[in-house]
Amino acid sequence: MKFNRCALAVALACAAHTQAQAQTKAAPDGPLPAITVSGDKPAQAVRSGADSALLPVTEPGYAAAAAGGVSALPVLNGFAADRLKIRLDGMEITAACGNQMNAPMSYMPPSQVGTVRVIAGITPVSAGGDSIGGSIELNSPAPQYADGPGWTLVKGGFSTSARSVNAEVSASVNATVATDSLSVGYTASRTRAESYVSGNGQKVLASQFESDNHALTVAARGDDRQLVLKVGQQYIPFQGFPNQYMDMTGNRATFANLGYDRRFDWGKLHAKLYWQHTEHAMGFFTAERTGTMPMNTRGRDMGYTARADIDLGRDGGDTLRIGNEFHSFRLNDDWPAVPGSMMMGPNPYVNISDGRRDRFALFAEWERKLDPRWSTLVGIRDELVKTDSGKVQAYGAGMMNAADAAAAAVFNSRSHARSDNNIDLSALVRLERDAGTTFEWGYARKTRSPNLYERYTWGRGTMAMTMTNWFGDGNGYVGNIDLKPEVANTLSATADWHSEDHEGDERRWHVKATPYFSYVQNYIDADVIGRFRPYGVASASGNLLRFANHDARLYGLNLSWKIPLHRGAALGDLSFTGKAGITRGARVAGGNLYHMMPFNLLAALEQRSGHWSNRAELNYIARKTLVDVQRLEPVTASYTLVNLKSTYQATKAVSLSAGMSNLFNRNYADALGGVYLSGLANARSGTLRALPGYGRSLDVGANVSF
Repeated sequence: MKFNRCALAVALACAAHTQAQAQTKAAPDGPLPAITVSGDKPAQAVRSGADSALLPVTEPGYAAAAAGGVSALPVLNGFAADRLKIRLDGMEITAACGNQMNAPMSYMPPSQVGTVRVIAGITPVSAGGDSIGGSIELNSPAPQYADGPGWTLVKGGFSTSARSVNAEVSASVNATVATDSLSVGYTASRTRAESYVSGNGQKVLASQFESDNHALTVAARGDDRQLVLKVGQQYIPFQGFPNQYMDMTGNRATFANLGYDRRFDWGKLHAKLYWQHTEHAMGFFTAERTGTMPMNTRGRDMGYTARADIDLGRDGGDTLRIGNEFHSFRLNDDWPAVPGSMMMGPNPYVNISDGRRDRFALFAEWERKLDPRWSTLVGIRDELVKTDSGKVQAYGAGMMNAADAAAAAVFNSRSHARSDNNIDLSALVRLERDAGTTFEWGYARKTRSPNLYERYTWGRGTMAMTMTNWFGDGNGYVGNIDLKPEVANTLSATADWHSEDHEGDERRWHVKATPYFSYVQNYIDADVIGRFRPYGVASASGNLLRFANHDARLYGLNLSWKIPLHRGAALGDLSFTGKAGITRGARVAGGNLYHMMPFNLLAALEQRSGHWSNRAELNYIARKTLVDVQRLEPVTASYTLVNLKSTYQATKAVSLSAGMSNLFNRNYADALGGVYLSGLANARSGTLRALPGYGRSLDVGANVSF
C-alpha cells in the first residue's frame, strides 16, 4: 500500500490535466450501425482543454493538424479538413474562412461535448456524404429529466483548469432544471491563453487566444417522442495562428438547432433543422506580429435531415434506413481598402461574392443480421451539389495590382455555375466467429465536390494567393473553376480479438488491427505556377500553387489494444493501452501527398485504485521524410513525449486533477504543424522552419457538480 501511495503522489504532481469529465456517457442512438468500424468513446485532449479537435486523439488513425489554440484541423487516415464529414449535434457547419480558422469542430468546446464518434474510412451512407475520408460526430450530453411525475430535477456544476505552458485558464459552468417531461439546460465556457513556449524555452509567437461559448438547450418528451431545441453563440475576440500569414481578429457565430425523434410501431423517425450565421475577421492584433490588412467574411449554413429507420422484422435484426438531407452555404469574403496604401486600395478587394453551395441528397441503407454470426450493411446515396459565385474585383488597376486586376477580368468573363451529381456506395460485412473474435470487411465509394475556395478564389498576386491556405505550409493558392469532384474507392478490413466480458462500456481486453487502401480519382491537389520569397526574406522560399485534380493512393495500418496487467488490492487495476499507425499517400503520377502521418505510437500504462485514476503515457512520432516537395513541406525529426496524468475523485461531486505534459521538456517540431510563419515575420531572416511543439506544462484542474 505504501508503494501505491508513493506512485500516486508522483503521478499527481506530474500528470497532465484533461477535460474529459463530460465525455463518459455511451453514444446516443444515431445513424451508426453496430458493424461500422468506429470509436464512440471520447478521448483526452493533450495540449489544450479548449480544443475539441484534440478529444479523439486516442482513436486509431486520428491526428490533429496544428492551427490556432481552438482550431486544430482533424486528420483521419491521411484525409483532413473538408475531406472529413464533421457533424455537431447533427449540424453541418462550413469553415467561412480561406484559412479555415473557424473550422467546424472549433464551434463546439469540450465543455459542451457529451460523446465523440469517429468513423474511419468506410462510412455508411446514412452517416453523411460530400466527404471521402470518414466522419466525426460531436454530440451534446442527452437531455436530463426528473425520475417521475411530480419530481423536479435541479443540478449543475462548474470546472476550471490551468496550464503553465501558455498561461491558459479555462472555466465552464452548467445548470439543468427539469421535470419528468421538460428539461432546460445551460452551459457556458471561457478560455484565455498567452502564446505557448516550446521545449527550448522560446515563445511561439502569435499563438495566444480567447474563446467564449454559450448554449441553451430546451427539451420536451412524451412516451415515444422527444423534441430538442439548442441555441447558442460563440465569440472569439482573437486567436493567433503561427503557421498562417494572418491571425483571427474576431469570430462571432449564432446558431439554432431543432431535433425531433419519434418511435412508431414500424420503427423510428429522426428529423433535424438547423441554421448558423458567422461573422469572421482576420488581421493583426498583437505586437508579436504586426501589420494592417483587414479581411471580413460572412457565412451562413442552413439545412435539414430526415431519416426513417424501418423495422423489417427478424427481432430488430433487419432495418431499412431511408433519408433526405439538404445543406445550403452562403459566403461573402471581402477585404476593405486600407487608407493610404498603394497596394491595398482604393477599392475593397472582393475575394468571393455571393458564394453559393447547395447540396440535396437521398439515401437508402439496409442493415441485416443474416444469422447469429453474420451481419451485412449496404447503402446507396445520390447527392446533387450546386455551386456558384458572383463578380469580383481587385484593390485597384494600378501597377501593384496588375496581376489581380487581369485575373479578375478573366474570372468575371466566365460562367461560374457548376453542378455535380455524386453517387456514394457502401458495403460492410461482419463475422462474429465466436464470442472473442470478430472480423469486418468493407468497401466504400465516397465523393466530395470542391469547396468554394477551391473553385472560386481567383487572385494571381502573391499577397492575394497567400491569403488562401488552410494547410499551414507558407505557400499561396488560387482556385480552379473546372475542378472535378474527388471520388475515393476504399477497401478496409478489421480483425478484433477481445474478451467476452466488459468493464463499463469497454471490453476488458482487446487487440484490433485495421489495414486500409484508398484510390482517389481527381484528388484535389495543387500544381506549382510560381515562386516567391515569404516576407521578402531572400533565404526563404514559397510556392504559388493552383488547385488541380490528380489521381492518388492512400494506404496504411491502424492498431489498437487494451491489455490488463494486474488486478489486486495493492496496486489496483493496471492495464496497458494504446494505438499505433502509419499512413502513406502519393500521387499516381509521382510525388508524396501533404501531411501524411509517419509511424506513430501512443502507449499508456493506466492504473485505477480507489478514488484514483492514473495514466503514464508515451507518444512516439517517427521521422517524417516522405514530404510533399511541391508544398516545400519540411522534414521533421522523430520525437518522444512523456505525459503523466492523474485524477482524484474526492467525493461523488468533486474531482481534482493535476499533472505534467511533455515531462522531459522535449524540443520538437510537430509532424503535422506546418511552418513557423510568425517566427519568420519577426526575425525577417533565415528560412521557413517547421512549427515548434508545446514545451513542458504543469496542469491542474477541478470539477464540481451538485
